[in-house]
Amino acid sequence: MKRTLTAFLALALVLMGAGCASMNKTTQGAIIGAAGGAVVGGVVGKIAGNTLLGAIAGAAVGGAAGAFIGRHMDKQAEEMRRDLEGAKVERVGEGIKITFDSGLMFDVNKYDLRAASRENLAKLAAILNKYPDTNVLIEGHTDSTGTREINMPLSENRAKAVSNHLAGLSVLSTRMSVAGYGPDQPIGDNATVEGRQQNRRVDLAIMANDKLKRIAQESVKGAA
Repeated sequence: MKRTLTAFLALALVLMGAGCASMNKTTQGAIIGAAGGAVVGGVVGKIAGNTLLGAIAGAAVGGAAGAFIGRHMDKQAEEMRRDLEGAKVERVGEGIKITFDSGLMFDVNKYDLRAASRENLAKLAAILNKYPDTNVLIEGHTDSTGTREINMPLSENRAKAVSNHLAGLSVLSTRMSVAGYGPDQPIGDNATVEGRQQNRRVDLAIMANDKLKRIAQESVKGAA
């Protein structure tokens, strides 16, 4: 039992990028499935306090098919880094994590998209439409100032604003899911101005859908 738990923790650390700088993301995607994506996803989400990382891990298929998906994601991530301004784009396992500073996307306590953020989302929509075989999870987050009664719906409404705008740019709504977590998943110290700014964000996870997973698995079988 202890050995199994250690293995899951090691995989979780790989996905979070701790201590594995020499391992590329495609290789990470290839090893995840050995322990079961859903289980690893739960471990990652619980340990990291980050449901987005858990979702990416849980969607992983692993093995050679996972490496195939990883190469597919590499292309998208490269284009996102090139085109998206003020966004942090990370390759994680078999997926992509995008973080937008909500301070750049929305006015304080508002969930109406600013003009500049609409332009950025238009570029993201173009990439998503170019690579249609993915699912997109959109999460809204706030800092700890204000009440939960305000922050929880605010975070969800900001995620919905992003989803609705992407849908208006021909990204299929069936590909997207949204959630709001208010102040519950901080990535910075809420005691500092800088930390609170980091916590006011919108995160997106780009993951392979069932069609891409089938293509990856069939490709592996064909090469065997």
